[in-house]
Amino acid sequence: MKDLSTAEFNKIRDYIKANFGISLSDEKKTLVHSRLRSTLQELNMETFSDYFDHLLKDKSGNELTRFVNKITTNHTFFMRETDHFDFFRDTVLPYIEEEYHNERDLRLWCAACSSGEESVTLQILIQEFLKKSRSGGSWNTNILATDISANVLDKAVSAKYATSALSTLPSGWQNEYFQRADDQLSVVKDKIRSLITYRRLNLMDNFKFRKKFQVIFCRNVMIYFDNPTRNAVVKKFYDVTEPGGYLFIGHSESISNTGSEYQYIKPAVYRKPLK
Repeated sequence: MKDLSTAEFNKIRDYIKANFGISLSDEKKTLVHSRLRSTLQELNMETFSDYFDHLLKDKSGNELTRFVNKITTNHTFFMRETDHFDFFRDTVLPYIEEEYHNERDLRLWCAACSSGEESVTLQILIQEFLKKSRSGGSWNTNILATDISANVLDKAVSAKYATSALSTLPSGWQNEYFQRADDQLSVVKDKIRSLITYRRLNLMDNFKFRKKFQVIFCRNVMIYFDNPTRNAVVKKFYDVTEPGGYLFIGHSESISNTGSEYQYIKPAVYRKPLK
């Protein structure tokens, strides 16, 4: 097998940028080579140009799915960036309860859910809040959770996690919302997993939703976008956010003051102004 040439890397890099918004620096050439090498070996191909042609010609979509799974980076864990969850519990949920108590419809989108730890944590927080809520527990709280990678979505749907990975969660949550599957794995109980809908979605696509969201989480993804792509995605988020709704991004990310109408609330938390 021949090494990935600069010309081949540029073709693949341009394709990734155009279709998925991810900007790869020159230093990522080695990473792309290492992640795609096994695919070329499986397909018995000698050059990355042969593989790229195969990718473009494949009409089934299977090769594109494999390509996305290889290229994208997915890393998350329970209670990542804990202060976001504290703010969601202490500020956002009381606001939604007060503002939407007649509708009893809580609409939350995890726009880059990875393997599901974030959406599971948020749904547990919602259920814990509703236990003590004066409005009672009869709310529609289904969370929409999306990602571009079929691999991580399969893991999220399975709702199985290493028991050791639950150590960042309160012990009471571990007992109430998870059950042991075997010596090493625990599975999310149905009373949580049934309230999360997982779908595959590319943030470069147009968003079409029946209702707008009061909360959107999209954390540690836009760091891979260049500024124009980031601004375009944030604009799309803004358009599907309810007035007064919140956007959470990663702490290593930021939104341009001139590129968005969202109001800065605190690090990595923004809000759409109330009308």
